[in-house]
Amino acid sequence: MSHAEAQEEELEVLHAIYDGDSAFKEMSKKDFQYKVGEDQHHKSFVVQVTWGDRYPDELPNIHLDAFYNKHISASVKGNIVKHLKEEAYQLLGSAMTYTLFEYVKENADELTVEQQEVTQAPQSEAALVDGKAAGEEGKTNKPKKEQLSKQQKRKLYDRMGNMNTQELVRGWDWVDVIKHLSQRGKADEQS
Repeated sequence: MSHAEAQEEELEVLHAIYDGDSAFKEMSKKDFQYKVGEDQHHKSFVVQVTWGDRYPDELPNIHLDAFYNKHISASVKGNIVKHLKEEAYQLLGSAMTYTLFEYVKENADELTVEQQEVTQAPQSEAALVDGKAAGEEGKTNKPKKEQLSKQQKRKLYDRMGNMNTQELVRGWDWVDVIKHLSQRGKADEQS
């Protein structure tokens, strides 16, 4: 069996297994991602497996470079990739993408033991003064402005914007003209 045939067969199997699984994502016919863990959890991450031309007789490219993984420390990423490559080396010559994803799902807790819950720079207790960090004493917390969606902005403009200006937006009546013309065309045909 050629490499292309083996890849095509494994692709069909992956589609059958992960049909409807929101954690699995096919980036291309040779590039796959699988999200391990719950959204917004400090130990969740995305593993990406990319097949080369000679896959499965050569190791796939395994990495955690997805933007979603920005909260994972470099040492934890290296540990995950190292363990996945060791597992892939044992499976060389056979379809391994599903097995790698299952391995990482089953061993996610052990692979991310070193992952800290908060990745921000820790502050020393001496730097904290009455619950505030030094340097924040004079600052007051300003409430954030409410962010409006485009649709909410349009509605607000329609309510307030047109009342304040007597000038109408160019093309404000185009829909009515088209509607009028379409109605007139039908009436002329009927008579």
